[in-house]
Amino acid sequence: MNIRLYNAQILTMEKDRPIFRGEVWVKDDRIAYIVEGDSKNQLQPAKQLQPKDEMESTNQAQSKDGMQSTNQAQSKDGMQSTNQAQSKGETQSANRAQSINREQPNSGKIGKALPVIPWDTEIDCKGNLLMPGFKNAHTHSAMTFLRSFADDVPLQQWLEEKIFPMEAKLSPEDIYHLTRLAVLEYLTAGITAVFDMYLVPGQTAQACMDTGMRCVLTSGLNNFTSSLEQQEEEYRKWNKADPLVSYQMGFHSEYTCSRELLEGMAALARRNRAPVYTHLAETVKEVEGCVERYGMTPAVFLDQLGMFEYGGGGYHCVHMSDEDMNVFKKHSLHVVTNPASNLKLASGMAPVAEYVRRGIPVAIGTDGPASNNCLDMFREMFLVSGLSKIREKDAASLDAAEVLRMATVGGADAMGLSQADVLAQGKLADMILIDMRQPNMQPVHNQVKNLVYSGSKSNIAMTMVGGRILYRDGEFHVGETPEIVYGKCEGIVKRILSS
Repeated sequence: MNIRLYNAQILTMEKDRPIFRGEVWVKDDRIAYIVEGDSKNQLQPAKQLQPKDEMESTNQAQSKDGMQSTNQAQSKDGMQSTNQAQSKGETQSANRAQSINREQPNSGKIGKALPVIPWDTEIDCKGNLLMPGFKNAHTHSAMTFLRSFADDVPLQQWLEEKIFPMEAKLSPEDIYHLTRLAVLEYLTAGITAVFDMYLVPGQTAQACMDTGMRCVLTSGLNNFTSSLEQQEEEYRKWNKADPLVSYQMGFHSEYTCSRELLEGMAALARRNRAPVYTHLAETVKEVEGCVERYGMTPAVFLDQLGMFEYGGGGYHCVHMSDEDMNVFKKHSLHVVTNPASNLKLASGMAPVAEYVRRGIPVAIGTDGPASNNCLDMFREMFLVSGLSKIREKDAASLDAAEVLRMATVGGADAMGLSQADVLAQGKLADMILIDMRQPNMQPVHNQVKNLVYSGSKSNIAMTMVGGRILYRDGEFHVGETPEIVYGKCEGIVKRILSS
């Protein structure tokens, strides 16, 4: 599908590239062209060509819509006749319509001869902001059924008395429907990819494929759930099954796995030359328990087992020693911070500014809807920055631009989504449109700081994943109405509570 998004402000999240006026062209699941300049007055929308799947020569007379033959001199806007040779930076003759393809330059300037595209959809962004979607780098999507069910209790009691007994009653079909509910919430928050750990990864994957959401799966392997054999099978299957789905190896945590199982996990990762992800140093009790068992902290212990030879990362990473941080630095491991969950469960405040100072890459996750309870990256960004300022006793400890990078590029890096990190030609068309005209975004002194400090889900005007518009102006396009999704999930909750 060919989509033109024009009259936009564009934040590509490429390093050192400022926001600029322009437009983005999408073909199928990829960004085909980024045009820099004010297109409103200088570039008219291309007309639909028939048939739409074929490019017709533009040296033929155009229709009565008023478009002139392109072998005539163009208007005083400065565009040159397209029957003349183009500049050395352009490789295709402009006397015929060009199809959008991955060989084109990364961006063009208004005023150059540009391809003529048979648009399926053209969207006037009305001066609002196009940017990469947020990457939720740690979540448990299907835990939507426990939202507000097990609140206001300590983590270990929360897990052992509230969460685990309820999860034991879930069927694979339940996980499918509960994940679809989470996807709806992700879309309203501008989240275009999730790093999901849950009981039946295949059901999570199917729910994401059916709704159009991008997901990276990881295993919650522990002494009671899954196995090394199952994880290797999932790893091989889901890294080639569908463009929307990929898989990273992982396990639940050090404290839910035996040493034998952890040694097997490390061997599996080495055999596949794969990174490994896990919950790590989330609470003081977790760290103290590992020290009692093995005489060292979780990160150091796992490193000694050879767990991180090919990278990976840790979720939470609240209580990390200097030695732990050295392990992360040595292996280029990713910290995925989850501030709302850590606050709600009184786990503590992660030393995010220290990670940045040491050059340890940081991403942001919501954690699951049972421990957060909100799947909202705007709230997470504000908390990452605000909690860092409190912890460091320094209002300048962590800049908003750094936090926004964690929520987008940092998440993509942690999740292995190198094709979905920034807006650039050839990258995946995973992007969001931010409504900058709402009162919480005015006045505009600094748009990036507005996003982090005053932005909210209400500013999400559009969420696109893989070139498909899944959410726009309050409407979902995921193959099923929200009311049907809500009804199915409500039925699941009633059945589980009554069983």
